Amino acid sequence: MSQTTPLDYASSGVDTAAGDRAVELMKTAVSRTHDSTVLGATGGFAGMVDASALLGMEKPLLATSTDGVGTKIAIAQAMDIHDTIGQDLVGMVVDDIVVIGARPVLMTDYIACGRVIPERIAAIVTGIARACEATGTPLIGGETAEHPGVMDPDDYDIAGAATGVVDASKVLGPERVRGGDVLIGMASSGLHSNGYSLVRSVVSRVGQSLEAHIDEFGRTLGEELLEPTRLYTKLCLDLIDRFGVGAGAEGAGQADITGRAEAGETTGIHALSHVTGGGLGANLSRVLPVGAVADVDRSSWAVPPVFDWVRRGGDVTWQGMEDSLNLGVGMVGVVGADCADAVVDAIRAAGTDAWILGSVSMDQSVAGTPSGAVASDGSRVISGTKGVNAGAVRLHGNYRLA
Repeated sequence: MSQTTPLDYASSGVDTAAGDRAVELMKTAVSRTHDSTVLGATGGFAGMVDASALLGMEKPLLATSTDGVGTKIAIAQAMDIHDTIGQDLVGMVVDDIVVIGARPVLMTDYIACGRVIPERIAAIVTGIARACEATGTPLIGGETAEHPGVMDPDDYDIAGAATGVVDASKVLGPERVRGGDVLIGMASSGLHSNGYSLVRSVVSRVGQSLEAHIDEFGRTLGEELLEPTRLYTKLCLDLIDRFGVGAGAEGAGQADITGRAEAGETTGIHALSHVTGGGLGANLSRVLPVGAVADVDRSSWAVPPVFDWVRRGGDVTWQGMEDSLNLGVGMVGVVGADCADAVVDAIRAAGTDAWILGSVSMDQSVAGTPSGAVASDGSRVISGTKGVNAGAVRLHGNYRLA
């Protein structure tokens, strides 16, 4: 019988010492996200938070969301820059739960890789931790899994999950939306973390180096494509705290579920829509009640240069663009008409550009209109997306470039 070298975990491709080194490198950044509600130290089997604050709520509801950052990771790997996609992860997860008015109470992350390179893993988690700190979200746990033989040594993927809480009487959503509400657009920071399979195809088609300086961006192509997702969590929660939660006439029948205010109240924040995969129309329609139509004026904002670069480079139609990318609108607020101007002013004062995007009507004339069909005037009605039986969005006018 031939002599063989005994196998162990390390010789099989898993370096537990490297994993421990990565944890040491990230501990300080993670600990900065912890507040007085976090119990236990980094490295435990499970993270814990003190949920005593829920006792002060009449009917606390837990909200949760999970996501990744898609193929934007390929840009980070090509550029060897790994400390920005963590913010994308937090934005994709935490800003999804804030749309119902939930305040985040914890987040966890998961990194799968072909090989643990401590400095790279620490850079990724440091980016996650910075964004968690910025949104007031304790990062209380995570996992780094080494998958030799399944993933190439330099490959990795990341995912995260967040949990938040909201009192039932303050849940935002379609039941609060009413005819006459105003749509407020909040500017994105760029592409955010959606549509990168299209974007990467365009980069490949034009043969452009990620290191090339692009005058219209004022930086390299790679730097532009890695611009982190804007975080809206604190901004949206501050708007809810300042302007309150209003109720529309259509919401009166749901009072037994949510305890919302009497019909006829117009002021306040009624709904929020995070513009992610599928674009503005697909995501805004999800927060509208059946029978409601959100009229969006495409000319109400200037489309940032990176989107036009993608459009021109890939010969993508505007229809294809608005079905894939945010085109400069990262979050939409549906608010009472009497506070719309004040909400816009508050968002701008917080450092994010905002504008009146359009308005909501109860318009039955679009009933039966095929979703995505283009009318003779170039307008389109988007409805029935994401498997949700909800309202519709009518996009009209022409986009204008920044």
